[in-house]
Amino acid sequence: MLLHEARSGKLSNKKFKRIGRGPGSGKGKTAGRGREGATSRSGWSMKVTYEGGQMPLFRRLPKRGFRNGPFREVFAVVNVGDLAKAFSKGGEVGRAQLVEKGLFNSPKGTPLKVLGDGELAVALTVTADKFSKSAVEKIEKAGGKAVLTVPVTKKPAPNFVREARLKRLAEGAEKAVAELKASKAKGKPKGKADEKKKSKK
Repeated sequence: MLLHEARSGKLSNKKFKRIGRGPGSGKGKTAGRGREGATSRSGWSMKVTYEGGQMPLFRRLPKRGFRNGPFREVFAVVNVGDLAKAFSKGGEVGRAQLVEKGLFNSPKGTPLKVLGDGELAVALTVTADKFSKSAVEKIEKAGGKAVLTVPVTKKPAPNFVREARLKRLAEGAEKAVAELKASKAKGKPKGKADEKKKSKK
């Protein structure tokens, strides 16, 4: 085979479809998009749930029950029985020690909860984000201690409207106090009773 005899695949050099080049080309007037509708507009893409305009399935199905998906807190769980097996000699147990023993494999920010399944006969100082009531009882009964990690509290968002209102009230109070002090410094203003007394004299 010679170089000029080599042929490429049929689809490698596919002819480009020229649209919008006059009615004689066959793709001139509407450029292959049809006449009207969403599909003839630029930027249109059909959603997965679109069913040709009829009521979609997910809207036809009934919704029941309670879902707190965005707000639920997922814990990495460790039982008291697992701690007894891994730390038979006692001592302090924290997140780092659990990772070393292979009892904590969750992502970094996952909170840790200790549950009371199993028995514990060794004194352990366990540090976790949350404890069940039975877990605390079993740890303290064995002579250990359950220590809660202090959660990082988020700083509340500032309420600018309330702050501005309080500032105006404070300024008004300061102004009133200043006026009162100024009136006291000048002396008590003369009223109608004082004028009557002077006229009798």
